[in-house]
Parts: sequence; structure tokens; C-alpha cells
Amino acid sequence: MITVFGSINMDLIATTTRLPKPGETVGGKDFSTAAGGKGANQALAATRAGARVRMVGAVGSDAFAAPALDLLEQAGTELSAVHKTSAPTGTALILVGDDGENMIAVVPGANGTIDKADARAAVDAMAQDDILMLQLEIPAGAVEEALSRARDRGIRTIINIAPLTAEAARLGRMANIVVANETEFERLAARDGMGADEREKALLRLYEETGQTLVVTLGADGVIAVDQGELVRVKGLEIVPVDTVGAGDTFCGYFAAGLDQGLAFKDALRRAAVAGSLACLKPGAQPSIPLSDEVAARL
Repeated sequence: MITVFGSINMDLIATTTRLPKPGETVGGKDFSTAAGGKGANQALAATRAGARVRMVGAVGSDAFAAPALDLLEQAGTELSAVHKTSAPTGTALILVGDDGENMIAVVPGANGTIDKADARAAVDAMAQDDILMLQLEIPAGAVEEALSRARDRGIRTIINIAPLTAEAARLGRMANIVVANETEFERLAARDGMGADEREKALLRLYEETGQTLVVTLGADGVIAVDQGELVRVKGLEIVPVDTVGAGDTFCGYFAAGLDQGLAFKDALRRAAVAGSLACLKPGAQPSIPLSDEVAARL
């Protein structure tokens, strides 16, 4: 089983011909709302991939709470550990350009109330062969407590070091498996502007230092990882993206599900990369997450 300890949001999405520059106003084309939050997105992706998933997090007592959980509930994600607070449900304000690129501002709301006690309760409810998945849209102290307690109990942990906070590199070193995009990996490796060769060397160097499995998503260029000292590369699909929001979360959820289901590491990466590609073909974070049959048909 996978426990996802993380954020739950409502996404407020506006589409534009292009993304604005600082201080600039551009005209919008469409507006929509969709359930989101990196934690909830990854939980839904893992559930749609066929894993048993328990979501641990918080929502408000407002009108956004129910729709924020709707797709998770429909998919069969376990939600008994999601509690309501007096703070508003977390929101993400998203602009999406015609090229599929996006800009996002996240307002934590109820996610910011999650604390160390919640972390302990989440981990203590897990079995030893479960997987704990985390991101960085909840307070760093709660993430650190969950990672520490899971390590003490011998529970395998996956952290997606996004969004890129000041604590990302430090917290990333505490997990068994780290998933990062190119920019996030540069923070982890403490080196900016790496080319492909430098990235490979940095992956191997970090593995030697930490013994961690490290996964770097490269957008259209696929995924590169180091596991048990070996470099692994996989490709996604060749696509024309509609909206890249949620693609990374889809990758993470499918990847965790693959490991939980006993897939070989490279096979788990490949299925996750294909799922992430498919998520770019529809707008919205959670609505775009493909079902397992859709992914299987493209493998």
C-alpha cells in the first residue's frame, strides 16, 4: 500500500495565448477549476495505476473541500486520514499558455496546518512493506518528521522535491528515493546549468555519497536515474503538449505504484514516463491523469 502525505488543493486555471512577463497583463481565453495539490495528484495517479493508496492531508470547511476530494473518492483512494480545518482549502492559481507551459502560485491554506503530530500518525498507521510518498507543499517540519519516523521503522520513502523550497536539498537527502526535475536536481547537486554529461556524473556522485535511488525527469527527453549504482534511461511518448500541469505528479504516482506492484525499476520508470506524457494531452492536473488501461495501450 502507498501512503501519500501531502497537499490537497483546488486549481483555478486560466488559459492565455502566452504567459505574461513580470508586470504585464495579458488577455485570458478560458477559465476552469479542477482538483489538484501535488499530494492529491500523486495519490490519484497511483490509484489510477492500480495501487491501494491512502491519502493523508487536510482541507478546509469551505465550498472547495468536497470538489477537491471528488476524483480521489471516485477512484477509490482511502480518505479517512484527510481532516477538515478552519483554514480554507488550499488553492493553486494557474496560467497556461498555448504552448502548454504554465505559471503557478500556490496558497497553502489548510495544507499549512499539517504538523509533526499528523506526520507521526500517518507513519504509525503504515505497515513495514508500505511506501510513503511526500512532496513539499506541506510544512517542512511535518515532512522531516515523517521521513525520520519512516526511517526508524524501516519504511521505504519517496520524495518529490517540488516545489523547490529552501529545504528541498536537505529533506531530499533523508529519503530512499528522490524524484526531481532538471532544476530541482541542480539544487540537490548544488550545481547550476549542468549539461547531460555533467548530470550523469552528478547522479553517480550523489549515489556514491548517499546510496539513494535518484530519478530526474527531463520533459521531452525522458528520464534518467541511478539505482544500485547503475544509470537507467527511459523515454516517454513523442507528443505535442496541451497542458503540462500535473505531468510530473502523474509520473510520481505511477512510478510509486509500479514499485509497490513489484515491477522492475526500469519498467516502473517506463510506465511512469508514458503516463506523464499522456497527462500532457488534456488540461488540468487531476482530470488529465490517465487510467492504467490507457497507459498499457501505449507501452
